Amino acid sequence: MEHRIVVDSCCDVTPELCRDYNIISVPLTLTLGERSIVDDDAIDLPQLMTDMKNCKSRIGSAAPSPILFKEAYLGAQNAYAVTLSSNLSGSYSSAMVGKEMAEAEGATVHVFDSKSAAAGEVLIAIKTGEMIKAGIQPPEIIASIEGFVKQMKTYFVLENIDNLLKNGRMNKITGTIITMLGIKPIMGDDGDGNIALYSHARGEKQIIERMADTIKKSGRDCEGQSMVIAHCNNPGLAEKLMNEIKRRFPFGNILIVPTKGLSSVYANNKGLIMAF
Repeated sequence: MEHRIVVDSCCDVTPELCRDYNIISVPLTLTLGERSIVDDDAIDLPQLMTDMKNCKSRIGSAAPSPILFKEAYLGAQNAYAVTLSSNLSGSYSSAMVGKEMAEAEGATVHVFDSKSAAAGEVLIAIKTGEMIKAGIQPPEIIASIEGFVKQMKTYFVLENIDNLLKNGRMNKITGTIITMLGIKPIMGDDGDGNIALYSHARGEKQIIERMADTIKKSGRDCEGQSMVIAHCNNPGLAEKLMNEIKRRFPFGNILIVPTKGLSSVYANNKGLIMAF
């Protein structure tokens, strides 16, 4: 029985993870003003970062078409999809329509609304893949992952908030205050897939301390659990954060991955995202 995991391109899976867990990524489309860019493996990330910095108009994204999800599901007896939070993107809706189309042709599909993005999607995909490898049956996989999604926490810190302002995720008054004060916002999901402001920091040392503090404040049990840290051109800070978290908390495994196209749009240069 072949199992397959389908993710949208906001999921920062590496080629190695794709091979290990039989993951297929379905691309969203990035929009920089009037320009559209397919968020696939051919994307030029350094050029994207330059283009985003130079773009003066709205920056956003468009969900994959249901056809792309359908095609990714077909050929597997059981397919599991992991998408961006349904409150942030139409990707979940497209994945659900694709599910109906694929199941009309004999496929069996379950779509997980990550209530998150980026590192959160990676963590869900890995957990799903590990359960598949362990031979766990689909009903138990679905129940377990749906339960995990309800408990999962996602937080991120931004070096630059320009793209949040350009795509309307942050209002201009708040953005102006943050810029004037020279602080780095620490944000995360509000438990329902929306973005909320949790704290702020100045400087690298405070970023590490405040990000680690959010773990304690979250109340989430981390004994033996896994974490994913995604970074946008900031491996040094990601490693320092990982080391501080290992010093303070008993996580079983922490994986660091680079952001891909869409995650780089939201994290912007030097941003960090962690999910656990």
